[in-house]
Amino acid sequence: MQDQQGLREHIVRLLDWEDAHVNSSTVLSGWPPKLRGAKPAGCPHSAWQLLEHLRICQRDILEFSRDPDHVSPEFPSGYWPPEEAPPGDGAWSSSIAQFQSDLEEMKQLVLDPGVDLFASIPHGQGQTILREALLVADHNSYHLGQLVMLRRMAGDWPRRD
Repeated sequence: MQDQQGLREHIVRLLDWEDAHVNSSTVLSGWPPKLRGAKPAGCPHSAWQLLEHLRICQRDILEFSRDPDHVSPEFPSGYWPPEEAPPGDGAWSSSIAQFQSDLEEMKQLVLDPGVDLFASIPHGQGQTILREALLVADHNSYHLGQLVMLRRMAGDWPRRD
């Protein structure tokens, strides 16, 4: 196996950096409760639906990457919550905590020198850990951008970039 340490470090930074966009901690912090379930006109999803979609998808990719017995949710319904607003007071913070925990676990998987980033995942169909980590970064970036847009539309985006 070739030296993959430099690549590992770049991927981990890609998973949560702020070079080209804000990171997940910045996007997800400070959401006013009244905006979490709001769905502005023309927007297909609320902030809650986007957050849960991010959490569910990232968890699915992480579990697929490391567990041969993992069963993915039904597509597409299993990847989106039906409700527009968090179902209870602790749901928003719990979802963020799980999302951040899973993101850290994906980073640890990428950093593990015993994991060959280029090897096909044995229970997959040609996927590699590299591909799955890049998929997480790409998917998260896309939907975190949507969350920023929702907050801007509500006039509540704290950053002025």
